[in-house]
Amino acid sequence: MSAPQVCHTVAEMTALREQLSVEGKTLALVPTMGALHAGHLALVARARELADVVVVSIFVNPLQFGAGEDFDRYPRTLDADVAALAGHADYVFAPAAEEVYPERVGGPAVPAQEAGSVGDTFEGASRPGHFDGVLTVVARLFDIVKPDVAVFGQKDAQQVFLVRELIQKLGLPIHLDVLHTIREADGLALSSRNRYLSEEERQAALALPHALLAVAHEAQHGNAASVREVGRSVFEKYPLVRLDYLDLVDPTNFQRVSDDYQGPATVVVAAVVGTTRLIDTENLERLHA
Repeated sequence: MSAPQVCHTVAEMTALREQLSVEGKTLALVPTMGALHAGHLALVARARELADVVVVSIFVNPLQFGAGEDFDRYPRTLDADVAALAGHADYVFAPAAEEVYPERVGGPAVPAQEAGSVGDTFEGASRPGHFDGVLTVVARLFDIVKPDVAVFGQKDAQQVFLVRELIQKLGLPIHLDVLHTIREADGLALSSRNRYLSEEERQAALALPHALLAVAHEAQHGNAASVREVGRSVFEKYPLVRLDYLDLVDPTNFQRVSDDYQGPATVVVAAVVGTTRLIDTENLERLHA
């Protein structure tokens, strides 16, 4: 299987995109921060179904990490990632920070994006400025790569909601495709941060999928209040896990639903296992008042 061609500069990526346009080929982008796992490869496989050419971006974005977060220790495994993409992706875009944000070296400023009120809730409340950084880099990648399709994973439900809003706000001709969460056999959502977990912490991390299962069962007959209570109570059995939030939102606006809400809902959960922060999500077909 042939390895993907790696582009490190905006100039290389721009030239490639222009050539593909001349050839009339469609392009799908899978944005990542590297440390690729089977979940990423599932996104790439989906991208392959949707476009002629698949580009995987690999960039650890400094703007989305807050003070004291794991930017410096976030795994950077470009050679292994490129090898893993052999036979799956056509190109890898792996720029340096000064390529993405040229103002760092005296170049033109990159327009900053703001996530708004939704960006200040849930992950945004725990990580101030996080989603401003996410949207800024996503907008920049969209501007450089100019994809016809962008493929994201549902596990980052709040991010997906905000990226969809970004595409609409900027009027971009990009189809956003969202793939269901890819899980281990025992239910834990795949994440690059799972490699930080010790064996004991890895078992404790099952609190997240176990809570989602309990929530899904309760949602068959309970209301939003009972669903929240049942989900949060699961974490009482896991002393190594500190629950940050478990809540229900309306998928159309990502606002927390009231206790008497009826209709589809999205469960969002975040917890710290040891020193590792994990998130997960599940869509519920319907809640009852």
